[in-house]
Amino acid sequence: MANDQGITPGGLVVAFIAGAAVGAAVALLFAPASGEQTREFLSQRAREGRERAAEAARQGRDILNKQRENIATAFDRIREQQRSGSSAMGKEEQDA
Repeated sequence: MANDQGITPGGLVVAFIAGAAVGAAVALLFAPASGEQTREFLSQRAREGRERAAEAARQGRDILNKQRENIATAFDRIREQQRSGSSAMGKEEQDA
């Protein structure tokens, strides 16, 4: 749909972000809370967002490290199989 109208995916994302920012600004202007309450609310939400981002980054690092270990173990197994296979082939050639 976006490509039919000549809008690139990047342009679509920019338009979405701009619309969200304008909507947030309008909501703050018409919010029934005082400026101090609004600032506290935004500050708390920003802290929560940072905490969630830090937790997601930690989980991502944990997953990455586990996958790295799995890959290293798989390569070690393959090397061991190749060694045992090539040593068995060498014995067969000596026996022949």
